[in-house]
Amino acid sequence: MTFSIVARCNQTGMFGVAVSSSSPAVAARCAHVQAGAGAVASQNITDPTLGTQVLRRLQAGDSADEALAFLVSRNDYMDYRQVLVVDGRGASAAHSGPNALGVWAHATGENVACGGNLLANSEVPSVMVEAFLASEGHLGDRLLVAMRAAIAAGGEAGPVHSAGMKLVREMEWPVADLRCDWTENCPVEELGALWDIYKPQLDAYVQRAINPSIAPSYGVPGDE
Repeated sequence: MTFSIVARCNQTGMFGVAVSSSSPAVAARCAHVQAGAGAVASQNITDPTLGTQVLRRLQAGDSADEALAFLVSRNDYMDYRQVLVVDGRGASAAHSGPNALGVWAHATGENVACGGNLLANSEVPSVMVEAFLASEGHLGDRLLVAMRAAIAAGGEAGPVHSAGMKLVREMEWPVADLRCDWTENCPVEELGALWDIYKPQLDAYVQRAINPSIAPSYGVPGDE
């Protein structure tokens, strides 16, 4: 019931995940990122622990392929799971079990992996990869380019209701964690609207965490 992208910015080393689904609050379960390690999406009858397991292997030095192979060998029910991985060197890997729901597929490229289930057609992930690789700019912008390309290519077979995007760079915590947990409108477009608001403030929020004494003002009454 989901389509997603995991990706790495080759210039900045930032990692990100973007995901959309017919289910509520999809990003709360499926998006996993760790600065310096990688990005993982765990979806299709979701087990969120799979994402954290892969990140631990990446942090220990495994490649995307190695971390995913370890995961598949050590976990039950992988025939029901989809897992997408990108590592700190830009290598990517993907697993789709044969019991994934409906029409399912995945595709990989340098610095990116995409996948989905209950899709309108099996070409959606490859369209996402192509759109990401052809894009430029901030990783958050590029993730949204891929997600919009998925929608244009048919996306999920039924209506999607939630979406989310999570980004990390050199900090331990996500520098962006944006979610639309339920809407009757297109959640990818609502996520894009949130990103348009948040993106210009991202660096200021990072600076406030690192050194609030030199951070920009909050721009609210009483803090002019």
